[in-house]
Parts: sequence; structure tokens; C-alpha cells
Amino acid sequence: MSILIVLDNPKDWDLDIPDVEVVSSKDYLTNPDFVDRSDIKVFNICKSYRYQTYGYYVSLLAEARKHKPVPNINTIQDIKSLTIIKFASEELENLMQRSFENLKSEKFVLSIYFGKNFSTKYDRLARHLFKLFHAPFLKAFFSFNINSKKWVLQNIDSMSFSEIPQAHKEFVVSSAKEYFSKKNPVTSKKSQSGYDMAILFDPDVEDKPSDLKAIKHFIKAANHMGINVELITKEDYSRLAEFDMLFIRETTAVNHHTYRFSRRAEAEGLVVIDDPQSIIRCSNKVYLSELMNKNNIKAPKTIIINSKTDLNEIVDILKFPIILKQPDSAFSQGVAKVSDMDSFSSSVTQLLSKSDMIIAQEFVPTEFDWRIGVIDKQPLYAFKYYMAGKHWQIVSRKLGGKARYGKVEAISIELVPKEVLKAALKICNLIGDGLYGVDLKEVNGEVYVIEVNDNPNLDFGFEDMFLKDALYFKIMSVFLNRAEKKKFRVYV
Repeated sequence: MSILIVLDNPKDWDLDIPDVEVVSSKDYLTNPDFVDRSDIKVFNICKSYRYQTYGYYVSLLAEARKHKPVPNINTIQDIKSLTIIKFASEELENLMQRSFENLKSEKFVLSIYFGKNFSTKYDRLARHLFKLFHAPFLKAFFSFNINSKKWVLQNIDSMSFSEIPQAHKEFVVSSAKEYFSKKNPVTSKKSQSGYDMAILFDPDVEDKPSDLKAIKHFIKAANHMGINVELITKEDYSRLAEFDMLFIRETTAVNHHTYRFSRRAEAEGLVVIDDPQSIIRCSNKVYLSELMNKNNIKAPKTIIINSKTDLNEIVDILKFPIILKQPDSAFSQGVAKVSDMDSFSSSVTQLLSKSDMIIAQEFVPTEFDWRIGVIDKQPLYAFKYYMAGKHWQIVSRKLGGKARYGKVEAISIELVPKEVLKAALKICNLIGDGLYGVDLKEVNGEVYVIEVNDNPNLDFGFEDMFLKDALYFKIMSVFLNRAEKKKFRVYV
């Protein structure tokens, strides 16, 4: 397997590590040669992993290209989560107290290079933190609590290459060589089984993926299968270990409590939908674009824009009108249709103020969009979502007014065109085995995937229009089957 080290400026790299290729983040993201390469492990040491920066996109698109990034997006999110850090501090409490028992100061910063510290007495702690936060270079911040008389992990952060002291670089080289020589770096794993489900649901939010009537039908189906259900809110994070299944029925996002719930639930061994990987992958349209391009899935002509992109060239390729999308837009928000250069330029500027990369897409007008529901890699339901009256989207939102929706028509799975179903299943299978809603367009016999939603709407009287109660039972049966597999799994 080839090793690729990605950083903002390769000229900064002054370490001599054999058989390692060093490239810039910009080159990795924009050079088409990297898209088609396989069998690569990407070590991302960009200065920042902040959401939607180049460092963030290196790991995100490396996952789309199956390049095995370190850190991956899950780790990047964990590093920023104070809740996850608190969880790690509790897990490593005894090890911290033993490691720092002779320290005289009240604060300590531990540098971690590929799971090792310059001082061997901290190696065990460094190794455990590296397992929990799998990134090449880390800084762990500890403080001594005077009241409890105990050391606690206050924060953890990635370390840029420029922060490494010159005196440590020879040690970094040896640590890197030792790590690269390992065929199977150790990762931690937990498992658990049972029949208690938590449904994360906020009835007061306007745009939620299920209404209260649908939630009641989910509870009824679960109870019929012997699954006890409790509705929880974002205030119940500390209670997740009490349950064995988590069903998220709030609109998910990466920088949001829904992701933190999903990540914690997975770490505790719960059966969880939406799983954290699906949230990350589906919530970012840059990732989906790269994934579809890499796997020859038809989509409207799409170009990724950054601050250096020539806008005139985009117009020449896509032609007006052009659709612009914020990478993590949802419920038709963060999406703009522009028809001239002035509105195009101003919209691009506005969207790039929130993300280093955005999506430009050709406009493909249709009377309706297909929505195919998929769970556990099997089709669940099919709909035609018609455009809202006198509007180009299925939802029309006017400033200060109520959202208007187009007509919805339920279709039997057997009557869905084979190419539509094939495209929906292909893209979902590349993402995972969760619950997805795929939006597609059909034009002159050609099928185009628009996007994949990890948290599709399941409302009473709409998505259950055709299947009725069977919809709720099918979804709950997936939870039950996965819980049963965990219960009887044999570990070797």
C-alpha cells in the first residue's frame, strides 16, 4: 500500500522517510491523477481540520476515493467534541493518575507522534489516546483538578507539522517508520446487545424528518416486536448507554448534537440509524459528487468551486441557469438558482464565506423527482415528488412565509423503472447499509442521481401512503435483526 502525506505546503516537510510521497492539500484535492489511484493510505497533516477547510476535505474526499485517510472524518469530529473528550477522560482516568502522579505542575501538554511520546514513561497513555483519536500528530492538554485531586483531559487537538520541535524530529521519523511497518494497526471495539430503543426526536422543530403520528406508529411496531421504546432529546446524551438501539428522527448534520449522539451510540455498541459514517457522507454534496464521479454514476454535470476557480470557465461549461449548493444544505435550503453573471458571482462569494468548496451544477428541469427509500441495501418505498407550483424545486420557501410543497405520489416498487431503482441502490450501497432517501431525475430515458439523504422524511400519510403499517414494521425489523446478530455473534 502506497503512503501519501498531505500537508498545506510540501516545502515545509524536511523529514527523510523512505517510500513516502508528499503532496499539497490543493494538489490532492484538484489533481485528477489522485482520483483514479487505488491502494493508498493518506496521512493528513494539514494545519487545520476545521469544518469545510482544505484539511477537512482531504480526509472527506480520501474516504470517497477509498484512500483510507488518517485521520478519518469521524476522528476529526471527535477531536472537536468536548463531550467525546470528556468520555475519553473518564475512560483513561486511572492511567492518567498513574502517568502524572509525580508531576509537580498543575498543567501538562502531551505530544503524540503516531501513538508515541518522546518520553517512554508516557508511551502507554499516548498509545491509548492515539487509538481513540487516530491522527498522526496530536496534542493532549491535561490539568490537575484541585477539588477532586485528580488529573483530567481538558482538550485534544491536532498538531501541525510546523509545531513539532526540531529536537523531536528524529524521534518523529523513527515513530513514523515503526508505524508504517505495521500491517494492522490496532483499533478498539465494543459490542452490546438488547431490546431497548431510544428515539431521538424534537416535536417542536419545524423541519423534522418524522411527525408525531409517524413516531407513534414506529413505537407501536417496535413494541409488537418486543422492543421497548423511549423518546429522548438532546439533553439525554449521558443516558445513551442505557439503551441498545438508537433511531435518530431529527434532521442530522455533522456540526450538530445528532452526530454526537450517533458517534457515542456506535462507540457504546448500540444499533444506530443514522450511523455516523452515513451522516458524514450524505450531508456533504462535495463528497457525494466525488463518490458518483469515481463510480461512474450519472448525475447532472457538476463542478466543485473554490476561491481560485475561474467563474467564466464554469459558465462556459454549465451554461445558465446554474444551480449552486452549499455542501451541507438540507430541506432545499442553501441552494440557489442563478441566471446571470452578477447573481452567479455574488452567490458564489456568499457560499464560499461558509465553506472552502461549494457545488455548481447544471440545471435539469423535470416535472417531478423520484425519491427511492432504501434500508439495509433493499428498496423500501418509491415516490414521485412534483415541483411546487410555479417553482423549480419540490419546496418553495418565501421570506417570512410558509413553505409550499408539490404533490406527492406513491408508487409500487414493482412499477419503478429498473434503471431508476438500479441507480438508487448503487449509490446507497457505496455509502452504507442504513436508511436513505435517494433523489433522482429521469430525462429521455437517462437517470441522474441528484443526492442521497441519510435522514429521509417518514411522515404519517405520506411516505407510508402505499405500505401503510408495513413501512414501520420493516424499519423496526432491521433494528431487531441487527440486535439479534450482535447477541449471538461469536468473537475470535
